[in-house]
Amino acid sequence: MPEDLITARAQWQAGQRHAVDMVESALALAQGSAREAFIRLFEAQARAAACAADQARAAGAPTGPLAGLPVSIKDLFDVAGHPTTAGSRVLAERAPAARDAAAVARLRRAGAALIGHTHMTEFAYSGVGWNPHHPTPANPATAALDPANPRIPGGSSSGAAISVAVGAAWAALGSDTGGSIRIPAALQGLVGFKCTARLVPLEGCIPLSPTLDTACAITRSVRDAVLLHEVLADRTVSMRPRPPRGWRLGLPRTLMLDELEPLVERRFEAAVSQLRAAGYPIEDFDLPELSELPALQAHCNFPAAESWAWHRSLIERHETSYDPRVARRIRSGQHILAADYLALQRARADWIERVQARIAGFDALLSPTVPCVAPPIAQIAADDEAFFRLNARLLRNPSVVNFLDGCALSMPCPPAEDWPVGLMLWAGAGQDDIVLNLGLSVEAALHGR
Repeated sequence: MPEDLITARAQWQAGQRHAVDMVESALALAQGSAREAFIRLFEAQARAAACAADQARAAGAPTGPLAGLPVSIKDLFDVAGHPTTAGSRVLAERAPAARDAAAVARLRRAGAALIGHTHMTEFAYSGVGWNPHHPTPANPATAALDPANPRIPGGSSSGAAISVAVGAAWAALGSDTGGSIRIPAALQGLVGFKCTARLVPLEGCIPLSPTLDTACAITRSVRDAVLLHEVLADRTVSMRPRPPRGWRLGLPRTLMLDELEPLVERRFEAAVSQLRAAGYPIEDFDLPELSELPALQAHCNFPAAESWAWHRSLIERHETSYDPRVARRIRSGQHILAADYLALQRARADWIERVQARIAGFDALLSPTVPCVAPPIAQIAADDEAFFRLNARLLRNPSVVNFLDGCALSMPCPPAEDWPVGLMLWAGAGQDDIVLNLGLSVEAALHGR
């Protein structure tokens, strides 16, 4: 994998690289080997941003923290002058956006060279990365390990992760409603940080579930994740490093360790053992509230109810233009009663309060991000039930954090040369700085970065 964004930024600041060259390299990849990761490119805007960054540096003028660095944008977020289609055919004739989404505006203000809109699950409604309207891009991190069987990229921010994995972007703006940043990051050996949802505004972003949606980024390192979060949330992360023994970490046995693939189980256990050997106190404990989640959402779930509210007029007129698997999930919200929706809101608030009380003694918790490695695309391409089983499996662990209204960081378990497996560090709402500080420490302990 190429070096991380902060390394590239330091080289650019030292005059060792030019932004125009980095953007041309990114566009060449986006038009070549990574073309299936992109729905549309913003060549003119990207080149203009790179040229402006190089000119500002040459003149000794102030530059933003992302000056001239290629960043990709999930096709959920408005970019001025381009349509936003959410990976769909339904919105194919949508007019270009008049202004940037709030998160995009913050990236542009930081100097980022916006490369293009990336491939995604239609309307962000699955964690697999499958989309019948565009060629589903294969997972680049598994291509060398199993070249005969192209594997899923993970979703819904599938192209976002691929753009970073292959070097067509230093970072990728995406969204996370039930794991859509962390799943592709885990399956492709990248870093995905889901912040506390309210920290980044969602204006100008096509919603899936406003209750759960989070705007956040995929990066190549935890320190890049810190920088992207600072830009997107318009805040400064409080950097307070601790020695390993200064942390108290929990390892919940309930749900999160169920039915792990043997490879995932071995790699996760090895990472936990490595952290314990490095001095991190890690306590196994039960978190029985996690077992309540299926029953809590049996009659209503937020994505179904809220996506139906947004799509109902569109789907009544254009259902045949939707991915049938997405339409099926949206239509599942058609008969949800207002009483059930309000009851779920109350039940969630009570559940969050009880979970927070049980985990209050820990700085953060450790879990596998997803319980499996990326399976072949062929396994789900023509089998709806296999698709829905896999989707539920991928969403199970990361969606806990969204329901908790928490924050989470997915990072690769070593070794980097093996099948990508994600380690998730997570905590409740507002603990973003703790999770990011812990992530920097754990990354150093596991990878010597």
